[in-house]
Amino acid sequence: MIVRKLNHNGREVWRYPAELVKKEPHLIVIQALFNRDDLNLGYTTFRRGDLFVEFFYSDRWYNVFAIYEKDGALRGWYCNICRPAIWDDQRIDCEDLELDVWVEPDGTSLVLDQDEFEQLNLAADDKEKSLLALNNVLELAQNGHLPR
Repeated sequence: MIVRKLNHNGREVWRYPAELVKKEPHLIVIQALFNRDDLNLGYTTFRRGDLFVEFFYSDRWYNVFAIYEKDGALRGWYCNICRPAIWDDQRIDCEDLELDVWVEPDGTSLVLDQDEFEQLNLAADDKEKSLLALNNVLELAQNGHLPR
């Protein structure tokens, strides 16, 4: 499969190959290896070869990436606030809305890119759904219910 990250206007900004793990009516799970040079984000570093197990939903305004180190240890979760994903047998499309959450294995959360989110020219309804999704993700993290 190909995963296409789209911006809030639907324009492709990144694509990468992935392997299908599971498909349900409102959920698709894929896995992909981080295939770029190491990326130090300040709060964590994604390393070439890290395994990303990615959960996309067609009925939720977020996705969740469980990230594992090469030795199998959970590095943490990267959660994107986004419009519900759309997929078929070949491709997953997801429109990113800039707002993200990093969650440590112990459940500690860090909300990211709030300024970028605020600068988007979103309809009031989209902004409201995004903020509800953010609260949902933070609650899942706090209660230890993010998918693995």
